Amino acid sequence: QVQLVESGGGLVQAGGSLRLSCAASGRTFRYAMGWFRQAPGKEREFVAAFNWSGVSIYEDSVKCRFTMSRDNAKNTVYLQMNSLKSEDTGVYYCALRSGSLYRNADEYAYWGQGTQVTVSS
Repeated sequence: QVQLVESGGGLVQAGGSLRLSCAASGRTFRYAMGWFRQAPGKEREFVAAFNWSGVSIYEDSVKCRFTMSRDNAKNTVYLQMNSLKSEDTGVYYCALRSGSLYRNADEYAYWGQGTQVTVSS
């Protein structure tokens, strides 16, 4: 069984930065890890993902602003978010699946509890 725990959310002014963390426990062999977000009244949307071999994909609106990275020793994945905008506000979730990268949230089997990111303009 895989467990994911996010942290690092908070309130930040537009133009600022935050780094989200997602600590994973359990079997994570040949995985793909994704970040998704959900704003109030909106559907959950894809933000970024990478797989065990290091291939990464990003949603167009966050390219060049957000970067995923990982610390294998800590079994932790990070989402560095720079130049934050008010439209980045939402609950951010990390998710994990075995195998290939997908942008579709339905393809991910394991989810964290979410962490709130609020960007004030």
